[in-house]
Amino acid sequence: MNDFLRSLRGDVFGGITAAVVALPVALAFGVASGLGAAAGLYGAIASGFFASVFGGTRSQVTGPTAPMTVAMAVIVTSYATNLAEAFTVVTMAGILQVLLGLSRIGRFVAYTPHVVVSGFMSGIGIIVVVIQTMPFLGGETAMGGAVGAMRQLPGAIADANFSALAIALVTLAVAVLWPRRFGRVLPAPLVALIAGTLLGVLWLKDTPVIGPIPTGLPELQLSLPSVGFLLHAVEPALILGLLGAVDSLLISLVADSLTGTRHRPDRELFGQGVGNIAAGLIGGLPGAGSPILTVTNIRAGGRSRVSGALYALLMLALVLGLGRFVEPIPHAALAGILAKIGWDVIDWRLIARIHRIEREHLVVMVITLGLTVFVDLLTAVAIGLIAAGMAHGRQLQGLELDSVVSVPMLDRTFFAGRPQLLSEDPYAARVGLVALRGSFTVASSHKLVGVIGADIKEHEIVVFDFSGATYLDDSAAMVIETLFDVAAKEQTEFIVLGLTATVSHTLHALNILQRVPEDHVVETLDEARELAVELLAPTPEAHESP
Repeated sequence: MNDFLRSLRGDVFGGITAAVVALPVALAFGVASGLGAAAGLYGAIASGFFASVFGGTRSQVTGPTAPMTVAMAVIVTSYATNLAEAFTVVTMAGILQVLLGLSRIGRFVAYTPHVVVSGFMSGIGIIVVVIQTMPFLGGETAMGGAVGAMRQLPGAIADANFSALAIALVTLAVAVLWPRRFGRVLPAPLVALIAGTLLGVLWLKDTPVIGPIPTGLPELQLSLPSVGFLLHAVEPALILGLLGAVDSLLISLVADSLTGTRHRPDRELFGQGVGNIAAGLIGGLPGAGSPILTVTNIRAGGRSRVSGALYALLMLALVLGLGRFVEPIPHAALAGILAKIGWDVIDWRLIARIHRIEREHLVVMVITLGLTVFVDLLTAVAIGLIAAGMAHGRQLQGLELDSVVSVPMLDRTFFAGRPQLLSEDPYAARVGLVALRGSFTVASSHKLVGVIGADIKEHEIVVFDFSGATYLDDSAAMVIETLFDVAAKEQTEFIVLGLTATVSHTLHALNILQRVPEDHVVETLDEARELAVELLAPTPEAHESP
């Protein structure tokens, strides 16, 4: 009973603390997305509650995040002509996430290379900071993402609202300088929001503010767009859904490391999808696992779904009763908070070690970061994964080729005791050995032809030793067939030695062993030697013992 009460107390503290932190963040992200401050609150309520109830990470808190906000801002400006269409995209993205969860592919997100995640998150952080330069200076949020903000920056500087600039700088300073030891009682974003708002309400009143926010329960967004728009919306929904899936599962790994638990990735995707379907239906900003809210919740004691659900209910209470207190918040105050959040999203830990990163990994990170900032998020992740795969393949190729042994078998050693097969040249080697150790994939298979093909031509017989091979993928198996073809073309006999069950299954499945005579497949090197003797000296004398 004491353990239950202790756990419940931790969940209550975690939920309350997460809600306090989420209020300014949700407002800021709602404004930055182009959907409005209310959409940020509605999104936090819907995605936060349903992802906690149906998700697979007990201590994770879901809400609006920087990546989802940036993606949604692009959707609002580039794909949707009105808010109803924008919220339809959110609902479609949620449906996609539910399907991903049901198809059980969530576990594979854990294999995303860190350099791709780092480049992507750093790019998101840069976008958030750059976009906030406009409201930071008292202007409207720029269309066209980071590139649009850069284009409009000279004009914004010329027409800067110095009252807004002062509020943004004060807010940013409080968010940065607020002592961590006080953060457990009053989170830095909330203190920064209060400071910036008081500055705008009491003294610097000539700055843009949030304005009226709908109070009460949100209305259902049930208008059905045209079939043409639904087809047009597949691409942005795919971007949003995949982005939220990757974002949430990566934060689930963070939660696991902090709590010592293990999340269920497929269920987490299902829960995130249900949450975003609900968010789209009530006009909310799409959500994902939030690093800020999740870490805050865990550090405050939250360990179960109760904390995430309580956070969402507290956000609902704020919407129902405190909406009028949000109206005078200056946009510049939210910009200061978001600038700090964007700065923290950048992966400074890896950037500080950038001079120690391998060149291939550095290229992958820079490509992913650049595409995130200057192109779009889905392209960045897709190209980043491809580049990371190529870099990994290059490294794997070296490791695999190091496990390939291609050596000549000196006649005087291999045929010791059989003088009829020895020549006057002490270095004669009519038999070559190609031994494969470990696993072989497409990474190394193609280079095997170039490395070993030349060796095959130098011998009358080649022994392919698979006794140490543990795995052969289809690509590598087809290259083995090419090596057999090279041997046949050069009229070099070949013997297959020591086929393991796994390798044998792959070669048989592709009919590669069909061209190998049955008596040329042996189990031991002694059997291979006896067969080589027959092939080189097919006379009765060749079989006589010395």
